[in-house]
Amino acid sequence: MVESREAGGRTVKSEATRTLIVETALRLFQEHGYAKTTMRAIAREAGVSVGNAYYYFSSKEQLVQGFYDRITELHEQACAEVLRTEREFATRLRAVMHGWIDVAAPYHEFGKQFFVNAVDPESPLSPFSAESSPARESQIALHRRVLDGSTVKVDTELRPELPELLWLYEMGVVLFWVHDRSPQCRKTRLLVDRTVPLINRVVGLSRLRLLRPVTREIVQLVGELSRPDA
Repeated sequence: MVESREAGGRTVKSEATRTLIVETALRLFQEHGYAKTTMRAIAREAGVSVGNAYYYFSSKEQLVQGFYDRITELHEQACAEVLRTEREFATRLRAVMHGWIDVAAPYHEFGKQFFVNAVDPESPLSPFSAESSPARESQIALHRRVLDGSTVKVDTELRPELPELLWLYEMGVVLFWVHDRSPQCRKTRLLVDRTVPLINRVVGLSRLRLLRPVTREIVQLVGELSRPDA
């Protein structure tokens, strides 16, 4: 019997094992803290050998990257229907932001555990690190779909930069979410509901001649910040 394979080349069985290891690690990170959880403990709880755990993930940092990838995958699935049927920019953006809160909800407590590591600019767990680039690029691509599938009219110079700016907005919401202790993260959802209309308004006004100088400054700033250091 030939084992079925997914689009990325992994077998269904290997993908299931990989997911099991990630989910086991997240549970142990929540229960014992990130620093105190070892790869050996993760392997034992997942019911796999230590060697097998290291086959899929060479370190705990890679396990967190696996978590980022898993959240990104679930997020894309959660947003598929609204991005297929809805054309209004604000509605699409709001649904994508709420979709992230929905899929991340089970891992809210874990957010506290890894946040200290993630804010370290030298850490591979930083959302801006090279190691995080696959998840980061996937999220930027998702925001590009939000924009490209909508009917909103955007300044031509701002449009290529807007998906990354929307991802930075998402990172700000994630930071707020990590610290949010309201029931069902009600305050984070309120933040999204209040800020998305403002973003929609600014994006829509970006084509006005009066605001074009501001738009150009934003584009220039994004370009300078994105340029690699000499």
